[in-house]
Amino acid sequence: MRENLADAARGMDETVRDVRGYEYAVINDHALFPFKYADRPRPLVRARLASNASPTRRRMLLGHGPQSQEGLFPLDDDLTTEEYEELHETFEALGASTKLVCVFFTADPENGIHAIHWGDAHLEPDRTFTWLYSEQLPVAPQPLE
Repeated sequence: MRENLADAARGMDETVRDVRGYEYAVINDHALFPFKYADRPRPLVRARLASNASPTRRRMLLGHGPQSQEGLFPLDDDLTTEEYEELHETFEALGASTKLVCVFFTADPENGIHAIHWGDAHLEPDRTFTWLYSEQLPVAPQPLE
């Protein structure tokens, strides 16, 4: 999916940026972040980042995704750790002002994409997502062979 989005961006003369060897489509300062959250149809509210997800994915979601609307309390600089700061750093390859647009979907090899959503998803500490905005997109029917 990520490669298809990058190819589509190139076809529209939009930007494609390399983040640690992976290309991401960037359109109007919005990086498209595809994420397959299940192999079978599941509601978007059940999406969860795997515990073994790469630090790069976590950093993209935390550094370029929306901030939570309200935290329990703000963290002062003296209370944050170096690891916390690294997770919240932005990738220079994307540009500090680039925002993330999450493109979450469920799919399997036999049936293709079941459902696809896009919007602003904030990664929570328990690896779930809070959607500040989301929209379900129509899925094109599978062509008959």
